[in-house]
Amino acid sequence: METARCRAFLAAADTGSFSKAAKLLSYTPSGVSQLVSALEADIGYPLLRRTNKGVTVTTEGEMLIPAIREFLNGEDNIYQLAADTKGLLIGSVTIASYSSIATHWLPEVISRFQADYPQIKITMLEGCRPEVNGWLDEKAADIAFTSYREPFPYDWIPLSEDKMMALLPKDHPCAELDSFPFELCRNEKLILPGFGHDDDVIPLFEEFGIEPDIRFSTVESFSALQMVEKGLGISIMNELITRNWPCEVVKIPISPPRSISFGMALASLKRSSPAVRRFVKYAESIIKNI
Repeated sequence: METARCRAFLAAADTGSFSKAAKLLSYTPSGVSQLVSALEADIGYPLLRRTNKGVTVTTEGEMLIPAIREFLNGEDNIYQLAADTKGLLIGSVTIASYSSIATHWLPEVISRFQADYPQIKITMLEGCRPEVNGWLDEKAADIAFTSYREPFPYDWIPLSEDKMMALLPKDHPCAELDSFPFELCRNEKLILPGFGHDDDVIPLFEEFGIEPDIRFSTVESFSALQMVEKGLGISIMNELITRNWPCEVVKIPISPPRSISFGMALASLKRSSPAVRRFVKYAESIIKNI
């Protein structure tokens, strides 16, 4: 299987257009189209649907994408290993991360890493836990900065424990308490990010046998904090995500105390490229001292 054909297919699948894929690969649109057609001929069935508006991936094509990404990563690793033996570390690292980690931890890590390895390209994807883990599953990301929850089918490098907090309006009856009794969530209007199904929060309600009254769901945590500030309800989040937001809300730990484990997940640390392994070492060292 020729790698040029595979790269053309992935570029078209990711961008939804032969023209956009051509710009990424420095080809002509017709060149990309011919490469994809050749790959489809090799495999024996269509991978893309062509329309006047662009291209979309077929069901069969979707099934092949993770394997094709892994195949191309293997080729990239060969070149990276060869460069590493010469003392010149090259390559790329794609990171999938919670927005809280991307905001508070990764800028420092990436800044120091790029100072030492400017020739390594860093790409960062931000999302909620299902998105982050999905990118890792699909081979779209090399490293996922995520939280630990069983079952966990990845290599895991723990970094930090983060407390779960209650976010309350300033005039809430519990605002003066040192902690927020989680049982009181039974009678509260809740505002939850992650489309109302935060994978780090919903298990708490299940643990305590609470059917949450989710009045508002948001995509971003900052939107939820602003709604709490306006007295529309309360929210439950991990502490890291609440830092440095300019909101007039009360933040107190929940009771009994609960926390989530943050760390790095990889499909296989042993099989990762030299650039990825080097980044993992940097992140582990720096984050534990932040």
